[in-house]
Amino acid sequence: MALDPVQLVTFQAVINEGSFEAAARSLHVTPSAVSQRIKALEQAVGQVLVRRGKPCEPTEAGTALVRLAGQTALLEREALDAARGPVAGGHTHTRVAVVVNADSLATWFLPALAALTAEGGLAFDIHQDDQDHTADILRAGTAMAAVTAQQVPVQGCRVERLGAMRYLAMAAPALRRAHFAGTDVVAGFATAPMIVLNRKDRLQHRFLGTLTERTLDPPIHYVPAAAAFVEAVRLGLGWGLVPERIAVEDIAAGRCVDLTPGRHLDVPLYWQYWRLESTVLTTLTTAVRAGAATALR
Repeated sequence: MALDPVQLVTFQAVINEGSFEAAARSLHVTPSAVSQRIKALEQAVGQVLVRRGKPCEPTEAGTALVRLAGQTALLEREALDAARGPVAGGHTHTRVAVVVNADSLATWFLPALAALTAEGGLAFDIHQDDQDHTADILRAGTAMAAVTAQQVPVQGCRVERLGAMRYLAMAAPALRRAHFAGTDVVAGFATAPMIVLNRKDRLQHRFLGTLTERTLDPPIHYVPAAAAFVEAVRLGLGWGLVPERIAVEDIAAGRCVDLTPGRHLDVPLYWQYWRLESTVLTTLTTAVRAGAATALR
């Protein structure tokens, strides 16, 4: 059975845009037309593919088609561009959906993408998630590539090691004086407030596990943005693990201190991307590889 390409494109639009109405606007058709196409696709497959909600999400059966729709659209656009050649207005904008962890996004990843702006024709759709969970978005087919801590390749994807992001345990001088004045650093970590990005973020807990086998239960502040996280550390709201390239500047300026000199946490990062012979993916991978080479260990 061959899938209807128009229905497949419509399905992808619903998942990407999050609703039937938004998909209709992006496709320049009516919401009724979108609904009819999705119903027809579901009838052809024999499964419910879209979980109607806010936003719309693919069902387990629909997840298998999300990646197919994205890969088909990518290869189709590249083929059209190659066929049209350098005709004025011949190039379409290719949507490049990637998922990245917050600290890479706040440090080295955007400069890597900026190097691609001269290429033209690329429209980036950047998703953010914890490095231990970014591969989940790639697995769901919503993104074509991911910066992830997961070394095992997602089915249908290639994986390359980028390097390791080094983190230092940082705090404002006043917080250090209040909680780390003694020689028992573990006792300080047991009482000092801790900054955590979100409930998926286990970096601070992982670091504490390298210091002691005891289970520590310090007060936690959740600050769900990378820049705000670092600012919360600077302001003395709590201590937190800060990427080395940011930490060394704060140490030099006297804004923060390293709570455990000589101790750090290295998080290996990998680049996973669709296993396609795609010019866009090849170009993107080259840029990401070069950006990581200058920023990661």
